[in-house]
Formats: sequence, structure tokens, C-alpha cells
Amino acid sequence: QVQLVESGGGLVQAGGSLRLSCAASGRTFSSYAMGWFRQAPGKEREFVAAISGSGGRSDYTDSQKGRFTISRDNAKNTVYLQMNDLKPEDTANYYCAASSLLTKRANIYAYWGQGTQVTVSS
Repeated sequence: QVQLVESGGGLVQAGGSLRLSCAASGRTFSSYAMGWFRQAPGKEREFVAAISGSGGRSDYTDSQKGRFTISRDNAKNTVYLQMNDLKPEDTANYYCAASSLLTKRANIYAYWGQGTQVTVSS
């Protein structure tokens, strides 16, 4: 069982930056790939970024490449999402999730946090 708690969301102006954190419980954190997803009101949950258990591989959607960076600190059981040059369309509830595989598919992730809200004003 893995419990995930996100933090770091908030209100930011367009062009600004935020760093989201996701703290995980348990002693097997490094065995899980971690992903970030987001969901805006009235829209489906979408993949944002993912990172392998060792941190050696990562994956992004094209719209986030160059703006968002996922990283992890296995000693702290924490995964991060650095978001730069934020746009109003980035406004959403952001969730972290844990999976045995590095994947973009949300249904493969077994554990989910409660989410943290990111609002980008224009």
C-alpha cells in the first residue's frame, strides 16, 4: 500500500512558476514509477509527466516538454513537478500516482493522491 500526498499548488499569474511535491509513504518508493496527471473542470484526466523508479527515464506530453520537469528524491520518498511558463490552460487539479510501470496510461496507476489545485490567471 502506498499513500500519496500532493502539495505546492496555488494561484499564479501566467508566465509564473510552481513546484508541486508528492510525498509517498512506505519503504518501497523507488520500486514505483511515478506520474503526474491533471484534470480541469468538465474535462477528462490527462497525463502530464512520469518518471521511472530510479529516476533515469522520464516522459512528457508534447505540450509540457520544455516547460515542466519531473524529478524524484528517493531518499525523501518524494516526486516533484517543476512547472515554468505557466499558461491559463494549465489550470487544473494535479494528481500524483504510483505504478509498477512507466506509462502514460492512467488506468495502470494503482495508487493516487487527492490532488492539489493549480490556478493560472491571465
